[in-house]
Amino acid sequence: MELKEKILSSYVAFENGLNINSDIHEIRTNALQEFEKLGFPTKKLEAWKYTSLNSILKEDYSLFPDHDNAIELADVKKYFIHDIDSYKIIFIDGKYSSFLSETTHDGIDVCLLSAALSKSKYKPVIENYFNKVAKQDNLTALNTAFATEGAFIHIPRNVEVEKPIQIINFTTGNESATMLQPRNLVVVERNAHVQIIERHQSLTDNPVLTNAVTEIYTDTHSSVDYYKIQNDNVNASLVDNTYIEQQKESVCSVHTFSFGGNITRNNLNFYQKGEHIDSILKGVTITEGKQHVDHFTLVHHIEPNCESHQDYKGIYGDRSTGVFNGKVIVEKEAQKTNAYQQNNNILISDKATINAKPQLEIFADDVKCSHGCTIGQLDEQALFYMQQRGIPKKEARALLMYAFANTVLESVKIPEVKKRITKLIATKLGVNIGFDL
Repeated sequence: MELKEKILSSYVAFENGLNINSDIHEIRTNALQEFEKLGFPTKKLEAWKYTSLNSILKEDYSLFPDHDNAIELADVKKYFIHDIDSYKIIFIDGKYSSFLSETTHDGIDVCLLSAALSKSKYKPVIENYFNKVAKQDNLTALNTAFATEGAFIHIPRNVEVEKPIQIINFTTGNESATMLQPRNLVVVERNAHVQIIERHQSLTDNPVLTNAVTEIYTDTHSSVDYYKIQNDNVNASLVDNTYIEQQKESVCSVHTFSFGGNITRNNLNFYQKGEHIDSILKGVTITEGKQHVDHFTLVHHIEPNCESHQDYKGIYGDRSTGVFNGKVIVEKEAQKTNAYQQNNNILISDKATINAKPQLEIFADDVKCSHGCTIGQLDEQALFYMQQRGIPKKEARALLMYAFANTVLESVKIPEVKKRITKLIATKLGVNIGFDL
């Protein structure tokens, strides 16, 4: 049975086991119908022109793991940013781990989406925000139909969350192949601030396919810093769909660090719904082997006097493939927009590939919009200069790559995250450099 048919045939039994209200039932049913009509995305779609999911859709995935799997903290501690105090929402094979988590309802809600969907006290937030900004394309509709668990983060107005929030999804591999559908909802009210770190980590060599959706709402004067760390096993694939709606004078930044996994597709969508908004999208990608990483970004400027800044760096080795498809839309009413988009790539192998497609759609006439893309190799003159001063070639190459990525790393606001990413980059490059960027 093909995966699509398996998914559709299992829906009735899946919903019968849930405790959800009628409104959520209707949302799920409509989403399932949308997925049934659209199916999985193919390369015939312009947005998926350079990324095929065919190789990973052939697996016989377990859709709903029905038993709890425990893991020891000692076995997974290295995947946490463990040198900072933080809230933690941890899932194992799609199910919540109370043992590894640290949630709270003390002035803020850092808890489970399943609780928010089923308890009446959360109903106003769910009615106002759940599934409101997510666009029902192929895989987002699939997630909406089947998502049962994820993080629910609600920050009331005028609250600055004192410590970061970590969301980590572990897969144990107790199934021969596993498909997960985590769903996160983040609501940050007026003049509030939060920092969030998200990671998907497979603990097995068995195939894993994660289809994640995150909705983020930033109200007036609010601020959100979101960090995605993607350094998974070679048999784990991820489609990450993130939708962000910003109100006036808010700031939202998303940093995406893609270092591991089989096929990784990041769909990052910003919708500006007020004036004086700042949207920041930055990423570093380092790939090897036959890895495939695809960044698809959209910033929709709807109101005047707003800014967006995109800066993506890619380093591609072996037979790996990178894709950057960045779109900026400036509506006629969005005068005085300042939109910047930059994608720089280094190929350190003759067999590596990068497909870059920066796009601007501008309907206003009083704007500052720029985009640029470069594809090249390391500067041989700079490399020779460093070797002449006693730096071995391997370390010299690593230093140049660090410098290349530094424009992204310098904007990371959590020192411990910056330190962790620096170490991950050094590991990917196979060097040990005695300083942090």
